[in-house]
Amino acid sequence: MSTNSLAGRWLVTGAGGMLGQDVLTVLKRARIEAVGLRRTDLDITDPAAVRAAVEGVTVVVNCAAWTDVDGAETAEEAATAVNGTAVRVLAEACADAHVRLIHVSTDYVLPGDAAEPYREDAETGPVNAYGRSKLVGEQAVTELLPQDGYVVRTAWLYGEHGPNFVATMLKLAAQRDTLDVVDDQHGQPTWSYALARHLVELGLAALKGWAMGGIYHGTASGRTTWMGLARETYRLSGLDPERIRPTTSEAFVRPAVRPAFSVLAHDAWKEEAGLEPLPDWREQLTQALATPGFAALAKAARDGRAG
Repeated sequence: MSTNSLAGRWLVTGAGGMLGQDVLTVLKRARIEAVGLRRTDLDITDPAAVRAAVEGVTVVVNCAAWTDVDGAETAEEAATAVNGTAVRVLAEACADAHVRLIHVSTDYVLPGDAAEPYREDAETGPVNAYGRSKLVGEQAVTELLPQDGYVVRTAWLYGEHGPNFVATMLKLAAQRDTLDVVDDQHGQPTWSYALARHLVELGLAALKGWAMGGIYHGTASGRTTWMGLARETYRLSGLDPERIRPTTSEAFVRPAVRPAFSVLAHDAWKEEAGLEPLPDWREQLTQALATPGFAALAKAARDGRAG
């Protein structure tokens, strides 16, 4: 990835999370000056602290979020304070400082009942508290930064630096002979590092005046189910995919309803930013499983011990 004199200085909030760590890695490899702030470094609900943090910055990548989907059902006000109110504070600070804001959102703002991939302008309709809290944040960015705000919805994210489905499947492979995995939820497994690269590319395109503000869908191309992802993870890791058995969502009742269909369209990348969408989920998964962290988990699974 090449850089230019327009890159300036970037700020990554939520820098301790899975995606935030990957964004910082991509920025470092691209030789872009960046500072990463964790939750303990920056209270994103504090307007004065946020304004101080964005001073002298050219791009903010907001990876800070309340991510406990089930916990939000009984703490929606707290979730909205982080995912909604704090995002408005950040968007206001960016607007006043003329800073571009890339805000990471979620497929959960959509109802999940479609039959075809959701376009970026599809009608929203969250089915749980987490989705409602994230929608408040989206609306703040698009309202306050119509030209310099970029909402990037992602879904089914996995990576080396945090708890995720792919890592869990590999750890369980060392402990159980078979696993029952849901086969009636459809989505696009997305490698956090691949998304991080795209977020940085989007920011650079924005600084060059190539990318229009608005909503983008940062998910892998193609589609599968959780069972399909688990089986492909096993196959690529040298494990028997038939150890994964299909089941339904009804077998795993959780406090928060999950969307049944989380497949997103990616038209805005080319049309609004002149960039290619993320590649197919299988390609991303192959690359991710070759990284040291996942490779170690796969080896532990093949050896029959917990990683």
